[in-house]
Amino acid sequence: MKNFFYLLLILNILFQSCNDKTNVKTKPNILFIMSDDHAYQAISAYDDKLIQTPNIDRIANEGILFNNACVTNSICAPSRAVILTGKHSHINGKIDNHAKFDDSQTTFPQIFQKAGYQTAMYGKLHFGNNPKGFDDFLILPGQGNYINPKFLGKEKDTIIEGYVTDIITDLTLNWFKNKRDTNKPFLMMYLHKAPHRPWWPRTDKFAEFYDKKFPEPKTLFDDYSGMGTAAKTAEMNILNHMQYMHDSKVYPSTIKEMKEVKPDIEYVDGKGTLMRPTQERFYGPYGRANKKQKEKYDVVLNKISEDFRLNWPKMNEKEKMKWKFQRYMQDYLATISSVDDNVGRVLNYLEESGLDKNTIVVYTSDQGFYLGEHGWFDKRFIYNESFKTPLIIKWPNVIEAGTTNEEMVQNLDFAQTFLEAAMIDVPDDMQGESLIPLLKGDSSEWTRDAVYYHYYEYPSVHMAKRHYGIVNKEFKLVHFYYDVDEWELYDRLNDPNEINNVYNNPEYSDIVNKLTQELKEIRVKYKDSEELDKGFLY
Repeated sequence: MKNFFYLLLILNILFQSCNDKTNVKTKPNILFIMSDDHAYQAISAYDDKLIQTPNIDRIANEGILFNNACVTNSICAPSRAVILTGKHSHINGKIDNHAKFDDSQTTFPQIFQKAGYQTAMYGKLHFGNNPKGFDDFLILPGQGNYINPKFLGKEKDTIIEGYVTDIITDLTLNWFKNKRDTNKPFLMMYLHKAPHRPWWPRTDKFAEFYDKKFPEPKTLFDDYSGMGTAAKTAEMNILNHMQYMHDSKVYPSTIKEMKEVKPDIEYVDGKGTLMRPTQERFYGPYGRANKKQKEKYDVVLNKISEDFRLNWPKMNEKEKMKWKFQRYMQDYLATISSVDDNVGRVLNYLEESGLDKNTIVVYTSDQGFYLGEHGWFDKRFIYNESFKTPLIIKWPNVIEAGTTNEEMVQNLDFAQTFLEAAMIDVPDDMQGESLIPLLKGDSSEWTRDAVYYHYYEYPSVHMAKRHYGIVNKEFKLVHFYYDVDEWELYDRLNDPNEINNVYNNPEYSDIVNKLTQELKEIRVKYKDSEELDKGFLY
């Protein structure tokens, strides 16, 4: 009898052990792919007017595309802090690019690591040099560089020769092939620098896209007559604020030779100081190239400068805007073409290795971006092109291939979604909502009909005023504050370009009243307040 008892005990232990291993192996892997400033308009699954992105589209074709995905704060480091913590900026403390991130707070990769996942991060984090919760990492310092970039490592720092998008992918694939523990599920954060400004493409893409012409957005020449002070005073106009050397890549020697180039470019830096562009904004990136790389870049750079020298003085302002827009699109989209190629390399490896069958693949960006809409580049505003971000997810046998979703979802929701997918308890202080019901096609379980947004970085570069607002599928109510006190309301269905503020239109008075009350309630829900607004002033 005693022996029989021991036998049962041993069998139970063995069964439990096998069961634990089975649970580990059935937990999904997660591949989180994020680019920097990737406009949804530059993904052909959303809009094919500008570029074809067949590899990113593969994720959409095999999974779900969200048409109303958005961010809580459209600027790089704060967006990443929201993603990592599952908390709004005013709660995690990373309100802008300057604020220090409190790394004593728990991030979702730390939770994954503690739960037995193997974790790794390669690419651009943007803040901090020692991300917690990762078994292995190589990250770019700050913004990083496109050409021959430096990486900060867990054990040592290193400079790797080549093009940053290719290198980040090489590092990621090397981890899959040589560092992955096959007995553990994984969380891989594969984070691209591109297409962040100043948009230096790989040499072959630089040449290829220079010969392309791109359609202009309907609002390229917006005069902001239907918008408020914030739009009228922002410093992100392509003609007046995009820099000749830094952005359009005209040789500094050409600018010097021409003596007077109009319009004169001035901008406010991150400290609120009035600045003029310097040649270092060109030579900083270009100077990282070796001799062979420079020779290839020079083929196109010579064409750009010669065209500029000969034709710029003859152009009127409208023609100059068009010229700068094309130069912007050529470089921006060229960097995206490299991202798409490299995403394809990783997807191919997952398929070849069989890992795709149990891997959640996410493609997103830290926010949207203006590609000439309202005459702008950059992001920051709650207006659609900045506020909306690409979000595409595939999960074999869970997500129905080729589906779309219209619900209001946010980067705030990522942490909770990943944790629930991995069957890991979600901390009570996270503020998002799991997307799992939507991924499974059950919209009846989704209760959110509006999202909250708050932008803080003002006065600073691009001079986008502080504002917060509430957005649902039909309307967008925004309050601009600090040195103004202005309200804007946009009818998202009837005015998709958001050029007509109808806040003071009597026909919308009921909507204003309703959304004003809902905005008050959602601020309470997320623990934001006027007191906090004042506390974050500088």
